[in-house]
Amino acid sequence: MSESHVWDEVDAYFTTRLAPDDEALAAALRDSDAAGLPHINVAGNQGKLLQLLAQIQGARHILEIGTLGGYSTIWLGRALPADGRLVSLEYDPGHAEVAERNIARAGLDKLVEVRVGPALESLPQLADENPPPFDLVFIDADKVNNPHYVEWALKLTSTGSLIVLDNVVRGGRVTDAASTAPDVTGTRAAIELIGSHPRLSGTAIQTVGMKGYDGFALARVLA
Repeated sequence: MSESHVWDEVDAYFTTRLAPDDEALAAALRDSDAAGLPHINVAGNQGKLLQLLAQIQGARHILEIGTLGGYSTIWLGRALPADGRLVSLEYDPGHAEVAERNIARAGLDKLVEVRVGPALESLPQLADENPPPFDLVFIDADKVNNPHYVEWALKLTSTGSLIVLDNVVRGGRVTDAASTAPDVTGTRAAIELIGSHPRLSGTAIQTVGMKGYDGFALARVLA
């Protein structure tokens, strides 16, 4: 049995028993697939991890950078209290349309707002609104801009907030200091920023599973 097949089976085992999709989540995946969205959403057990992290944080305000079809948005939104708020930023209008339908079907449209456009344009607009600090920021968008997203996350959070940066392993390519691939250079810059910034304490974890060989970084905002 191949390694990747074992990873898939283990992920399926954990997801089935600990983080099964209900109808709203399953429908979100079906509709995303039918609309031709890329298959880059988080896995079910990863979505459950995001939900647990938000609950551990006691999150009332969540920022997501990269909505795609809204699958991770639903997991995060379900961690919010009735008066919570989740702002999700999506570059592609078609993706945002699919996500908004999926979010509404899940009964979260009163808590979740999807904003369409380049995140580096949406973020300063959001900052101008002077929102309450976000308790959790999930970054899962174009990797070349990862360091900029981390910098904006710092501006929009406060002491104790959590920043989650997805897809940091890049199949192991993150270790290649000579790489000029934008996803690698952007990810390396973000990791180095987390490691050197005086207001961040972070780590990164490698993962294997149905999404292949990858990982994520976690950073806590300090005073």
